[in-house]
Amino acid sequence: MPKKSFIPNKLKPWVEARQKYRLSHTQIQMARELGLNPKKFGSLGNTKQQQWKLPLPEFIEEIYFKHFKKRAPENVRSIEQMVKDKARKKAESKARKEGAGSSD
Repeated sequence: MPKKSFIPNKLKPWVEARQKYRLSHTQIQMARELGLNPKKFGSLGNTKQQQWKLPLPEFIEEIYFKHFKKRAPENVRSIEQMVKDKARKKAESKARKEGAGSSD
């Protein structure tokens, strides 16, 4: 059984929002770049009573295009991939520092 990666508390609301609102990694990255709050996604999407609103995924894509003048980010990475890359960089940095310290 593979070990689950550790997700920092700061990023957990994004993972939960991705699952709850069925958003893609691209849409989550767009929302993060726009500075949206994942806890308020419920009020941004449409409901049966608010049919004039766009569905949440389309809303995120539309405001991303208005703000950045492009349809999607060039380099899409999932939150899990970002955490994994950060942990790898931290381990490499720690190894470099230990290597530099022992050569004195």
